[in-house]
Amino acid sequence: MFDHVGIAVSDLAASERFYRTVLSELGVEPGHADATLVEWEDWDIGPTDGEHPVTRGLHIGFRAGDAAQVDAFWQAGVDAGYRSDGEPGPRAQYHPSYYGAFLLDPDGNSVEAMLIDRPQTVPVGSIDHLRFRVRDPQASGRFYATIAPHAGVELTHEEPQYVGFGGSDFSFSFVRDERPLTEHVHIAFPAREDETVRAFHAAAIAAGYEDHGAPGERAVYHPGYYGAFVLDPDGHNVEVVNHNRGG
Repeated sequence: MFDHVGIAVSDLAASERFYRTVLSELGVEPGHADATLVEWEDWDIGPTDGEHPVTRGLHIGFRAGDAAQVDAFWQAGVDAGYRSDGEPGPRAQYHPSYYGAFLLDPDGNSVEAMLIDRPQTVPVGSIDHLRFRVRDPQASGRFYATIAPHAGVELTHEEPQYVGFGGSDFSFSFVRDERPLTEHVHIAFPAREDETVRAFHAAAIAAGYEDHGAPGERAVYHPGYYGAFVLDPDGHNVEVVNHNRGG
């Protein structure tokens, strides 16, 4: 699974209410919440500032345990006054057993609860997939292919307008269409060794991508947190991190 995915929101209190309302129907609550960060297991929201403009145009799919949870997720959102982006129901165009429902968060990001009949190791309430709208899916593909060996992912689909990557039980994809581009997402992949973090950063820099934070400990997050950051072709902040927590 992703280590974490983070977005900046225009109104933290409003977005916290939205995500608490809908994700509670999947059985998850924040593990941390203060004025600078609200954090579920692998999903973070924080306020905008000079370094973190608002995130827009992202699609996030959260794993549900059964169809009843998908229905409850959507109904709770609609009952609370949030906008539907697709009623609960089968989506055979994705997979014969796919069942999902979609809402828009306060900044217009598309948020989904979904279920699919396949072996699942990602916990219920965690991120199943992300979808980005980008300028050039092939350019995105080249970047993520460069870091793939260090991020624990592999290329799963490639065509001119759509490129996909995935891990053992999660995925993320890059598409080009007529809608506005996805902006200002932070995506982090887990590592088990500090050397993997260094190799990720070195590979990206050698390929000409932009540094956004050299390998090193970030004790501000917690003691032992060792990460590195680069920017992908659309300016998304991509990290590989080893938490050095043992176990």
